[in-house]
Amino acid sequence: KSSEIFRGATHNLPYAYCEQIGKEIRDISDEIPFDIPDSWEWFRLSFANDMYTGNSINESEKKTKYTGLSEGRYYIGTKDVEFDHTIVYENGVKIPFGADKFKIAPCSSILMCIEGGSAGRKIAFTDYEVCFGNKLCCFVSYGIDYKFLYYYLQSPIFQSAFKENTTGIIGGVSVNTLKSMLLPVPPIGEQKRIVDRLSSLIPFLDEYDEVETKLSTLNTTFLEALKKSILQEAVQGKLVPQNPDDEPASVLLERIRAEKQALVKAGKIKKDKHESVIVTRDKIPYEIIDGKERCIADEVPFELPESWCWCRLIDIIIDKPSNGLSPKGVDYETGVKNLTLTATTSGVFKADAFKYVDISNDEAEKYWVRNGDILIQRSNSRELVGTSCIYYGNEKSFIYPDLMMRIHSFDEVSIEYIDYVLKSPFVRKYYSQSASGTSASMPKINQQTVSQTLIPLPPKKEQERIVSQIEELMQYCEKM
Repeated sequence: KSSEIFRGATHNLPYAYCEQIGKEIRDISDEIPFDIPDSWEWFRLSFANDMYTGNSINESEKKTKYTGLSEGRYYIGTKDVEFDHTIVYENGVKIPFGADKFKIAPCSSILMCIEGGSAGRKIAFTDYEVCFGNKLCCFVSYGIDYKFLYYYLQSPIFQSAFKENTTGIIGGVSVNTLKSMLLPVPPIGEQKRIVDRLSSLIPFLDEYDEVETKLSTLNTTFLEALKKSILQEAVQGKLVPQNPDDEPASVLLERIRAEKQALVKAGKIKKDKHESVIVTRDKIPYEIIDGKERCIADEVPFELPESWCWCRLIDIIIDKPSNGLSPKGVDYETGVKNLTLTATTSGVFKADAFKYVDISNDEAEKYWVRNGDILIQRSNSRELVGTSCIYYGNEKSFIYPDLMMRIHSFDEVSIEYIDYVLKSPFVRKYYSQSASGTSASMPKINQQTVSQTLIPLPPKKEQERIVSQIEELMQYCEKM
């Protein structure tokens, strides 16, 4: 039944909006979202439009009957209507001209998605006469400018009303509900003036939207990019000046080797069967293993200051990286807390991310996390695999799981500096590229990958200056 909306003191009602359908007259003032000029009128969408959905086609039928035809009407599905209000016509599907069962959207009519995740947001007008899917609603306007309706359907007022009327698990608005929604209609001349003004402003609005999107992206990514830049400058020796009075890193590294040999001799650690020594001649790095020398210039990502040297991570840690233990968790308190990946994912240790496991102290003995240990995730997404953090705390408080590795550096090397190196862009890239497995299976790095991590090693005093400077700059970053 057709609807007619009146306003003002009418039908023995005080100043109000009322609607007549057949013989029934009712007050609809509470439905009217805002006042309009005297020359405008409120209508239901169905009053000024024919509105109907299209036809669904199952994939088998689409492939056998309607794909690859040289003639026919384009068939437009929801996926073919873009969020930028354009339509992809050349999708390979056409409906023969003689197929009478298919509904047709005329040229210059409006198609709007009314079901699913893009309901209400995908809106476009047709450049051709087309057939279309059952999740799209066609608006064929009469008495109003179709471009005026096109812009109104995108307005915040209509979008809000559409959202309020959305129902169902997958989300949508029925055609009948859509037909009953309100449309403010100006005189036809004013509609055209509104359309002309909007058409002239849209390019500027699109440009503004593009700039605003870029600015929003910059605001979102800038801080993270700045932190990465600080770490990269730090590990390249560009964050703090070098002091010629500092003991060179090569001397420090020789002292660590001697200390390591003493631990091997005392039986406290195992000897590295293929010990690596990296030397630099004429600014070209060479690695010596088992008496054999090879150029590693293609592995080294940047040059170092003269007082620095390259080494492998295994050269400055007390023992090889070791995987943890992952016994089944229990729902009651025990004497052993096993960390979860969440404890280290942020790069800062979280003491509340653990589960209790019921194992003996003897079983847990070699897995206790010690004060000053660096924990490295050996499995996670490709972006997060290799994430590290330092544990500061009491011993025998936590064990670590199989998806983590634990390392402990010699006192000659700042653990904070090593952790910052592991967080730097070039090491993060190395772990991501070295990880095996797919996203579904969680990419993994192994002990060999971690052991062979290239470390740019500064003198000990410069390590301390670098750590102090990084911490100061990171504090500024957090305040931004």
